Amino acid sequence: MTEQLSSIEKEILHEIETNKLLEYNKEMAKEVRLSGSEEELRAFQYARKTLESFGLDTKLSFNDAYISLPKEAQLIAGDLNIPCITHAMAPSTPIEGLVGKPFYLGEFSNDIHSVEKASIPIVEGIASPFILKELEKAGAAAVIFINGPLTHEMIVSTVWGSPSETNINQMPKIPVISINDADGLRLRQLIESGINQVELHTSVETKWTPIPTLTAEIKGSIESDHFVLFSGHIDSWHYGAMDNGSANATMIEVARVLSKFQTHLKRSIRFAFWSGHSHGRYAGSQAYADQHWEEIHENCVMHFYIDSVGGKGAAILSESNCMAETKDIASHYVKQIAGQDFIGSRYGKYADQSFWGAGVPSLFMGMAEQELSDDPKSQKVFKVFQGKKAGGFGWWWHTVEDTIDKIDPAVLKRDCEIYALSIFKVLTDSILPINQQAAAKELKQIIVDYQEAAGNRISLDITMERLNKLEKVLAEFQHLREKGSYSVDSSKQVNKYLLAVSRSLIPLNYVGVDRFEHDAAGGLLPVPMLSSIYKLSEVEENSHEFYLLRTSINRQINKINYLLKQAILDSEQLLSLVKKRSGEHV
Repeated sequence: MTEQLSSIEKEILHEIETNKLLEYNKEMAKEVRLSGSEEELRAFQYARKTLESFGLDTKLSFNDAYISLPKEAQLIAGDLNIPCITHAMAPSTPIEGLVGKPFYLGEFSNDIHSVEKASIPIVEGIASPFILKELEKAGAAAVIFINGPLTHEMIVSTVWGSPSETNINQMPKIPVISINDADGLRLRQLIESGINQVELHTSVETKWTPIPTLTAEIKGSIESDHFVLFSGHIDSWHYGAMDNGSANATMIEVARVLSKFQTHLKRSIRFAFWSGHSHGRYAGSQAYADQHWEEIHENCVMHFYIDSVGGKGAAILSESNCMAETKDIASHYVKQIAGQDFIGSRYGKYADQSFWGAGVPSLFMGMAEQELSDDPKSQKVFKVFQGKKAGGFGWWWHTVEDTIDKIDPAVLKRDCEIYALSIFKVLTDSILPINQQAAAKELKQIIVDYQEAAGNRISLDITMERLNKLEKVLAEFQHLREKGSYSVDSSKQVNKYLLAVSRSLIPLNYVGVDRFEHDAAGGLLPVPMLSSIYKLSEVEENSHEFYLLRTSINRQINKINYLLKQAILDSEQLLSLVKKRSGEHV
């Protein structure tokens, strides 16, 4: 279904080569790539050498990051030594081990009154930092997760990237291990037969470690300071052929192909390969955001992130992550390349999304996911991803089974095509394809929901008035933007104000903390600055807690209203520009 593609877009598709994608994929995934390891550095050096062979300027830099590598784990129950793994950012047990009373909790719920102090609950599911934190608060001494037929590597901290003095105390404080279903059943049987203690030994090496970051650029010719950021991580759990070797291969192939079309690029593209994703909770992208905040804020027009593409059976492309303002791009190319209608999923705070504080629009996280099925190996993976029709990246995700045989060459090429064309559009459209009207519309519905939850306890009237005005201005802009012709200078001015709107709306919609800080990893409520409204709606009115919450929320409303005021001013400039240029000819 490529009938709506331009001739140059079809040329790009013709240039993408499956054999090269597989070559890069195999080379990137030939070693285990722990963050900060020599094996990982060799993969970085291969990527750098390959990118330079296309004529790209590259830079390999290093920064210290808080990296956590699980080493050994042992679970002793009676006379049995049960195979297990431990997890990144979990503390190690004392040298002599940890002994506690096990009990089977089953599926986790917030009703954890049955958790005894110093006990070791056993939970069905893949290791979760959120469950771990709740059980830690309840007094558990350690936690055992039953993952499924395979054990899945995970990181069990919510601290985004390397910790600071203000959030180091949020790191996990109790050991955690994971076992598979078969051993989980054996452990349950032992408990039922009367065993009243188990012994855990875990070793996790967590320390400040130098990790690499590789960047490479293809320069645009008109707005060369403005750039698209295309990023993905190189570090891996085990061989990581899909996560993230296939994504690295896609980045390299997109670089090779787009280098052939450099004369068409109005803006630059910056490729960024991170370390510290799997073992540092996005420490690489976090450090890059912190070290280049002003440049990113002033010049980055969009961030494309890529992870775990090309997997066998990855047939659902409709639910990849997007923002309301970037959804149109995905909808067009997913339809043209894969023939599917794109629904899109709102971002959670995952996947190296370190750039929202700087106000950068984002598109994609992975590309395609597995169909839901009755496969036992997939059931607990499905629960992690929580899609509508999509069931995650595959049963082999974060396991020893993530090997090159899990890659489907045709799927890898398809995913690469969608990324390449989506990025090319943002690099070449005279007016940036950011639909700010859609962003305003989404925000309006979010504020309506918050006002409904708050009732008469909080007034969001000014917020709604400003959103109504913003949407009206942006709707008129959206209607007129394609009706005129734009000179180079006038398109630059339009893009300047388009980005200015993003710099207000994205922190408002996606950031709960100060925009120079980073929210914790996890599911983040829309307009997180107002998320306390749900708590306010539950407390007793006129109570001490009520007044405390209301005071805090009112301050957040002031921040939101000020951001909206600035967005309106920038949007009015946008509208004025397109009205002036509606009859202009290049």
